[in-house]
Amino acid sequence: MSTNTIQGTALITGASSGIGATYANRLAKRGYDLLLVARDQSRLETLAADLRKTTSAKVEVLKADLTDASDVSAVEQRLRNDASITLLLNNAGVATNSALAEADLNEVDRLIQLNIVALTHLASAAAAGFVARGRGAIVNIASVVPMIPERFNAVYTASKAYVLSLTQSLNAEISDKGVQVQAVMPGATRTEIWERAGMDINAFPAEMVMDVNEMVDAALAGFDQKELVTIPSLANVADWDAFVNARLALGPNLSLQHAAARYKTPGA
Repeated sequence: MSTNTIQGTALITGASSGIGATYANRLAKRGYDLLLVARDQSRLETLAADLRKTTSAKVEVLKADLTDASDVSAVEQRLRNDASITLLLNNAGVATNSALAEADLNEVDRLIQLNIVALTHLASAAAAGFVARGRGAIVNIASVVPMIPERFNAVYTASKAYVLSLTQSLNAEISDKGVQVQAVMPGATRTEIWERAGMDINAFPAEMVMDVNEMVDAALAGFDQKELVTIPSLANVADWDAFVNARLALGPNLSLQHAAARYKTPGA
């Protein structure tokens, strides 16, 4: 039997490289067993072998293409039925660098399927299992781009805005049922996602790009502090609190019987 059974098993999507692989290393060292999910079987096996050598974790590999509905369903069923799973890291995602009017809509559909549809299905399955067992955590990897959507392409930014909103709403639904929820919002992080999107991470100013190890360690520190939203590079948490408070201050006037005065025709 694994020595990591107290923490349970962390299911990590997009686990073969980058953020997912780094989380796998850190969570194994924290006492989690691992269920690593990605499309690249050989890279998963290499990572799993390394983690078995360097940690006490029990490591299982599950090859799945989360743009394929049947593969998503298989991972969903594990989340619903495997009581050993105590943490879901929704990390799998892709980026795009195309303006919406010029985008390949097949690529857009694939991005939406992976960044939104698969993430939602897995979060739902995990929430159901964790609530039933009164224990668990769901960590969704979002991005800082929803905070400044005017500076980035529409589809990727909108997909990450969805992840943030889903996380906030999900937290309101299940945080009192023993389930911790966190959205991680990295800035530019040195991983393969840039190259896959046809972008050069080295074109960014060096001071804007965070090493993946530092990013994940910061995200885990935020997790330990029970943060709902973690922005690894944000120095002053009061800035985020002010943003949230400004948003909530709109609440009393977002749905009223009559339109605001500036929308009424003079003399009407």
